[in-house]
Amino acid sequence: MTEIVITGTGLYSPDDVITNEELVASFNAYVSHYNERHSVAIEMGDMEPLQASSADFIVKASGIKRRHVLDKAGILDITRMYPKLPERTDDELSIQAEMALTAAHEALADAGRKAEEVDGVIIACSNMQRAYPAMAVELQQALGAQGFAYDMNVACSSATFGIQAAVNAIRSGSAKCMLVVSPEICSAHLNFRDRDSHFIFGDACTAVVLENRSDAITSRPLMIMGERLITQFSNNIRNNFGFLNRCVESDVKGANADKLFMQQGRKVFKDVCPMVSNLVVDHLQQLDINAQQIRRLWLHQANLNMNQLIARRILGREPVNDEAPVILDEYANTSSAGSIICFHLHRQDLLEGDIGVICSFGAGYSAGSIIVKQLA
Repeated sequence: MTEIVITGTGLYSPDDVITNEELVASFNAYVSHYNERHSVAIEMGDMEPLQASSADFIVKASGIKRRHVLDKAGILDITRMYPKLPERTDDELSIQAEMALTAAHEALADAGRKAEEVDGVIIACSNMQRAYPAMAVELQQALGAQGFAYDMNVACSSATFGIQAAVNAIRSGSAKCMLVVSPEICSAHLNFRDRDSHFIFGDACTAVVLENRSDAITSRPLMIMGERLITQFSNNIRNNFGFLNRCVESDVKGANADKLFMQQGRKVFKDVCPMVSNLVVDHLQQLDINAQQIRRLWLHQANLNMNQLIARRILGREPVNDEAPVILDEYANTSSAGSIICFHLHRQDLLEGDIGVICSFGAGYSAGSIIVKQLA
């Protein structure tokens, strides 16, 4: 059987950073303005006042301390509270393709590959800025890659689903070198006026290079031991933005909350934690791997409490030292990019024979488990 390896990873993160304190100051200013504007209705009991937030609340609820975003000023402006990203002409490189290009170049350099050696490109992320032409085809052209390219969306699990698709393409002989890229502009679909979710997301882009083991030229690749995916329909995480919005009377610029990120947080926690931990435990058993053989878990970076619970259930104990690293404090939730950021930043110290799990989970529900082994 063909052995597939990961030979390179790359990361693009925007220069703009918003701390919890900055985000809370903006949100609370909006709350104060809102409550003052509706003071009469609030006093009469016709409206509920909005509640202020705090940096401590955000850390306790999520483990997040700051996030990288494409546009800080627009988000913190209480008259706007969403990023200002000017529309580009059709002849200019799109925002997502530009993010992807930076991450892809880093991943290719890490793999020791030239762009023209890539013969398959997948852009796998939660939201596409347009329906077509595919951002992946645009990236393919910008890179000078060969072969084929396409976009795919499985929300926060997109990267692991993309890796599985890339593995299958290589195994089938459709490609020799695949590039999976996840450009996430999460700040553009986040309601920064919602106390329960305004702190959750950041922006980033990751890239992963996959090849046949026999073709790899870089040292220390990671072999894909197995991939396993699962989906289960749920409305508990949803975003209703789409091209059919123009067919009804609705404001798609941000005031209509259901066109932005929505979630029933408690229900998601209750549903997803057992689904994900069972997926990984079953996957390990299928491959005859004992949980105590796991050196590292690179989990989707959604919520610190979720990650800690899932890690405990997989390992059967509390994770120690760096067994389940967390990058939430710096990057927040970057949707499909999160587990790959964690993988990118926390894989260089692995020893030959070390086994790890890249795991994603999110809307759908969807979850992906990619089990890897460090080679010499």
